[in-house]
Amino acid sequence: MFTATMPPPVERIARTFMRRPATVYIGSVGKPVERVTQRVYLVPDGQKAKKMIQILEDDNPTSSGPVIVFVNQKKGCDVLARQLEKYGYEAISLHGGKGQDQREYALNCLKTGEKNILVATDVAGRGIDIKDVSMVLNYDMAKSIEDYTHRIGRTGRAGKSGVAVTFLTNDDSGTFYDLKQRLIESAVSSCPPELDRHPEAQHKPGTIVQKKRKDETVFIK
Repeated sequence: MFTATMPPPVERIARTFMRRPATVYIGSVGKPVERVTQRVYLVPDGQKAKKMIQILEDDNPTSSGPVIVFVNQKKGCDVLARQLEKYGYEAISLHGGKGQDQREYALNCLKTGEKNILVATDVAGRGIDIKDVSMVLNYDMAKSIEDYTHRIGRTGRAGKSGVAVTFLTNDDSGTFYDLKQRLIESAVSSCPPELDRHPEAQHKPGTIVQKKRKDETVFIK
């Protein structure tokens, strides 16, 4: 059995039906590869589009390979793809509302170079192999750190380096702590001061913070 992802429920099922399985891990389980430079920006919703265009213009990632822009809702997926086209970019969308023929067409356009930006929901975050992706841009932060890891794993593959850009708003505060840890653990990334100092990035969600004394804070899970 070979898989790029192994969530706990799948692992339990596999162990139920397999005899004496041997597990081989390539890389660090659940962590982005060290060839992916992660960049994070705290951006208000109304300024995301402007920031995205600025990054695409300044970095020019499409000159090195396809770009995947992730959003959380399929209706925003089509709107953003059309917006990119208005700025002169060759963009196409991919989400769960598309039929199989439409999905295959979108992926084929990316592979042939007819399009160089794919705007997608998490339907493209797992199990889809697009070669030489130069940048992953999380226009919307993923709902969990696991989904974030799968998204940015679309770049920096096969020995190549890649860039993962993520926009954060205060609505994403539930992921701030885990994201901060991912950035700290990466040898090629850094945590921006705004995230590093943010109150929601200081402890995991659900942790009860009790002040024991003036100079001591206790975290209870």
